Amino acid sequence: MLITPAYAQAAGAGDTNSMLMSLLPFALIFVIMYFLILRPQQKKVREHADLVKNIRRGDTVVTSGGLVGKVTKVVDDDQIEFEISDGVRVRQMRQMISGVRAKGEPAKESKDSAKDAAKDDAASK
Repeated sequence: MLITPAYAQAAGAGDTNSMLMSLLPFALIFVIMYFLILRPQQKKVREHADLVKNIRRGDTVVTSGGLVGKVTKVVDDDQIEFEISDGVRVRQMRQMISGVRAKGEPAKESKDSAKDAAKDDAASK
């Protein structure tokens, strides 16, 4: 006969220990990815949401486009208005704020105190 009999026919159904050992590297990769990538990203998103939620009038903010300005008005939950130069006000979505440089106290100026401050600035020049 040209065909030899197979001597290793009774190999069995498989060992559960070997199956566990073959899945262990995949589980280990998932755990490493969770702690190195997913968890820090979730923390960063949470911190940005808190930062955006706590923006108030008087804060100096930096947008994702690089504009720096002082918040003059909180329009609603989605938008703020800030001044980038004298008399130049811009509306921006809150989610596009990348950072707050200086937390300011909300300016509660009356018209008279604003005029006095302008006179003081003009007198100092």
